[in-house]
Amino acid sequence: MKIFFERILLSTGWAHNKTVAIENGVITAIESGFVEGAEKVDGTAIPGMINCHSHAFQRAFAGFSEIKHENGDSFWSWRDVMYKFLKQLSTDDIGIIAQHLYIEMLKAGYTRVAEFHYLHFGKDNTPQSSAVNMAKTIFEAGNAAGIGLTLLPVLYQFSGFGEKAPLANQQRFIHSVDDFNALVTECFEYSQTYENTNVGIAPHSLRAVNKSSLICAVEHVRALDPMAPIHIHIAEQQKEVDDCLTFYGKRPVEWLFDNITVDENWCLIHATHINEFEQHAIIEHGAVAGICPTTEANLGDGIFPATEFVSRGGKFAIGSDSHISVSPIEELRWFEYTQRLIKQQRAVLATSDQPSVGQFLWNEALAGGQKVTTPNIGSIAVGMQADIVVLNNNQLAEYASSDEFVLDSLIFAAKANMVKDVMVNGRWVIKDTHHQNEHQVTQKFVSLLASLTH
Repeated sequence: MKIFFERILLSTGWAHNKTVAIENGVITAIESGFVEGAEKVDGTAIPGMINCHSHAFQRAFAGFSEIKHENGDSFWSWRDVMYKFLKQLSTDDIGIIAQHLYIEMLKAGYTRVAEFHYLHFGKDNTPQSSAVNMAKTIFEAGNAAGIGLTLLPVLYQFSGFGEKAPLANQQRFIHSVDDFNALVTECFEYSQTYENTNVGIAPHSLRAVNKSSLICAVEHVRALDPMAPIHIHIAEQQKEVDDCLTFYGKRPVEWLFDNITVDENWCLIHATHINEFEQHAIIEHGAVAGICPTTEANLGDGIFPATEFVSRGGKFAIGSDSHISVSPIEELRWFEYTQRLIKQQRAVLATSDQPSVGQFLWNEALAGGQKVTTPNIGSIAVGMQADIVVLNNNQLAEYASSDEFVLDSLIFAAKANMVKDVMVNGRWVIKDTHHQNEHQVTQKFVSLLASLTH
């Protein structure tokens, strides 16, 4: 397959009139000019974005939790409402929600998702085989949608620090470490049968696992894949930090680095409440901060210290988490805007080497996301997987659209979705803004939503 683009963002920067050759999903050559037989694509090509953090089932919950409660509202009150909602969801329901969500992601410009998968069991909390079926459901949803999938089975054992017994509402998440490791092994086997997938793990949080189980799970997955991605919720809320200090005598990120070997394939999800020492620890070990600005804002978590972290060389990725928004544009926009509001400055997250805020954000989010999902994605270059998003030139023309301004206009100016076509692993999955399965899947999703209570 050969595709001709008039304008394309390569790993080396913007280029014009290039023909990209693709074999078995991988870019094998990039040639100047039009090559005979190439498909001509109208639009501006950029690398597809990586979604580093997703709880797929929560997409069906979006909009059901915005009611004020007399006793106050926080992440913890939101969580209680979410628990009640998910009681209704069957394994088949999860498949419908996930496939609908993954099509939404593709249409918005995401080409890979890291699924932080902790809803393991069916409504009746049946045995281990149920967890395998639920994992298979996620694989099948990703495959049917055509999105790249990094599945992260979640180890969840306790309701709080000190090995507190799980709550009744958490039973569908709970594994012993031995059963969890067996599930991870089976997921690795499944990933061999589904194209463009890989597997890591996600210890849910320090409050939900203990040290021995965390070490055991990490050793098991790294025996299967020495570079397996490992993601963990950490320091998302101030209460979590306070509880960790009370129990361990250390802050969450501080305790993690003092007790666990952390490397560049670790993604610390949220890491909202970190001090300067913890920032340096993350950066020194090459770990990635997984930031989810729209969810963090929706839950009232707080604001990640991005300005200081990035200026010190910290790596970040973005995720849509609870899917209150399914847009990489909005995540990146608010990642920058929160810093502007705090600093009372403009163009905060950019550098002298890359003064375009939009291009800096897009490139850096890809560089971080690639480290904590799979290594062969994140840029358009020979040897890399062909994950390409094509923007609508007619819409771009309504804004500052010369090369240096394309991604600034995309992130900060455009209101309508500019994504026209999307290629994943060398295959077109979105053409002229449409997915071949979207009508059928949307009908199923709407019917499911109508049947649920909240």
